[in-house]
Amino acid sequence: MDFNVDKTVDCKGLSCPMPILRLTKEMKSLDSGQVLELLGTDPGSKSDIPGWCEKTGNECLGQEEDGGVFKFYIRKA
Repeated sequence: MDFNVDKTVDCKGLSCPMPILRLTKEMKSLDSGQVLELLGTDPGSKSDIPGWCEKTGNECLGQEEDGGVFKFYIRKA
């Protein structure tokens, strides 16, 4: 991937709505253009995180799964 991660938020073991609440809180600490990596294990995150990005105007750069852990990369608008 051709971007640097500025902050990682570990939401493994948390279920909805906690990953979204943590994401919302942590995004406030970033500057526009910075990238946050969110790690989670809740399968619902696969649709929740991109939906949150669409609703808030932030950019979902991608997502991947590694051994049951979902990784999301979000660029702050």
